[in-house]
Amino acid sequence: MKRYAVLVSIMLSFGVATPASGMESIVESVAKGCEGELSGFCGQVTPGKGRLLACLYAHEDKLSGQCELALYDAAAQLERFIGALTYVANECDEDLEAHCAMVAAGEGRLAQCLLDNKSKLQPRCVTAIEDTGMAIE
Repeated sequence: MKRYAVLVSIMLSFGVATPASGMESIVESVAKGCEGELSGFCGQVTPGKGRLLACLYAHEDKLSGQCELALYDAAAQLERFIGALTYVANECDEDLEAHCAMVAAGEGRLAQCLLDNKSKLQPRCVTAIEDTGMAIE
């Protein structure tokens, strides 16, 4: 449990985000799977900055199997996302430097920059983007 709570907490605390629909899905899954724990143990905790995950971690010995599974699944999804992000970053490093060097990282701006420059991207970058499901129209 500790590994998964820490991973989810780090990802959310530092603003690393999956595509919006993916992040909403992860958050909803954890909220639903840990609904009883969040209301019972963490009802007085102010959401944000990883405080709810810290609360769940503090009560890890009392979490239901359903909540543990939801946290495990969220961590697994985030790990897959990190792998995909690393793959795209490695394959598109030259394109990011050439076309997106002045774009501030975060909130999907670099991904959008790549998509905006799709006709100029190297084939290996295009392949990486397609392989990871970031559509190039």
